[in-house]
Amino acid sequence: MQKYKIFMENIYICMTKYTFMHTREEKLEAFGRLLDVLDTLRVQCPWDKKQTNESLRPNTIEETFELCDALMKNDKKNICKELGDVLLHVCFYALIGSETEDFDIADVCNMEADKLIFRHPHVYGNVKAETAAQVCENWEQLKLKEKDGNKSVLSGVPAALPSLIKAYRIQDKAGNVGFDWKDKGDVWKKVHEELNELESELRNGDKEKSTKELGDFIFSVINAARLYKLNPDNALEHTNLKFIRRFNYIEEHATKAGKHLTDMTLEEMDKLWNEAKLMEEN
Repeated sequence: MQKYKIFMENIYICMTKYTFMHTREEKLEAFGRLLDVLDTLRVQCPWDKKQTNESLRPNTIEETFELCDALMKNDKKNICKELGDVLLHVCFYALIGSETEDFDIADVCNMEADKLIFRHPHVYGNVKAETAAQVCENWEQLKLKEKDGNKSVLSGVPAALPSLIKAYRIQDKAGNVGFDWKDKGDVWKKVHEELNELESELRNGDKEKSTKELGDFIFSVINAARLYKLNPDNALEHTNLKFIRRFNYIEEHATKAGKHLTDMTLEEMDKLWNEAKLMEEN
């Protein structure tokens, strides 16, 4: 009985330690603790000592994708964990900046807070914005004011973004300054037009022109998704995950039957695919 009591007390401690109802003071203390740990590691850990902006960059990209994966799966435990990993990288870059006396974590926080206040005049000023769309329009106009007058509307789209996300952001920015379809339904004419042009070039067998038309077609579909308030990147990732689940089902059942996938007929794989699909739907 005593062992059970100690066990339950330990469970309670673990649960309360990571409660989401921390006070503001506790949150600030936790952030300070992270900064203290990082300061110590920078001085005492051989690996942390040698890190630079350049050496950390690949890890930052990896951690960001791991966070995105947890978000897509709505894995709350891993979302918390991966947020911590991304936060660590933010703090690490700020620490490196402080070593060269260029900026520190306080500058990072204050600069972001100042930017948010400036870009939300409907909250901190007298501008009216009653819908999310109006907020986005105001946001783009304010961002243009912040930039050098010689920079274009699209200059704020990072060149390193994945192509699908980049296309969405390009279209979104252009739309926020008025370059957009008046009626979102008209976008389907463009989608069908681009599809017809793609099919035509595919029939002609011209790979270079077909590649160009494929890009135009995908761009038009992304535009349609944007106009209908759908996120094409999220939509595609959901489909990716769905395909993986169903294909894994085929592979698992092939293994149970003592077969290799290459030994199966397309009809056999289709049957298992449809089984997996039916299971998901039910």
